[in-house]
Amino acid sequence: MSKIIDARTLACPEPVMLTRRALQEHTEVTTIVDNDTARENITRFGKNEGCQVTVEHKSDGIYLTLAKPGTKENYAPEIAAGSVLFLGSDVVGRGSNTALGTLLMQKFLHTIGTMPGRPDAILLMNEGVRLATQDSPSLGELQLLEKQGIEILACGTCLARLELTDKLAAGKISNMDEIAGKLLQAGKVISL
Repeated sequence: MSKIIDARTLACPEPVMLTRRALQEHTEVTTIVDNDTARENITRFGKNEGCQVTVEHKSDGIYLTLAKPGTKENYAPEIAAGSVLFLGSDVVGRGSNTALGTLLMQKFLHTIGTMPGRPDAILLMNEGVRLATQDSPSLGELQLLEKQGIEILACGTCLARLELTDKLAAGKISNMDEIAGKLLQAGKVISL
């Protein structure tokens, strides 16, 4: 069964996310994009998933066809039981462009919510607790992840030191004992 996705004009990571979702239900997906970055991202995604990828440049866009043998049961990425995501910052990266780092964190959290494999918990420490507060650009993404059943724990000491305890809007206030326990019992820890 084949599916066509028109991802022209969509910003990263939407073209890849739409393609991923379609591959869960179809063995062949053609995604139409309008730029080389999207072409490269979808090509890399397809190859990482074991798909045969063909690229055709047409006057109205770049057509990428991903063909994957099998069904959606063998498509979901391997996620270790008890995986946790540890976020010690409210930005992705260490550069001086915090606006870019903030945008990347928001897109990262949004992408996690669309993937078939998700962590069981998200642990927020240090500046990472800012992600779960009322003024956070990523608050909506964290609230959606929480609704999907992902436990979100924010370090109480960090919230207090940053004077944000009363602004927590996603997850719950936690402590070092609980956070350390989650980390030590996790099958896999992913840290940004």
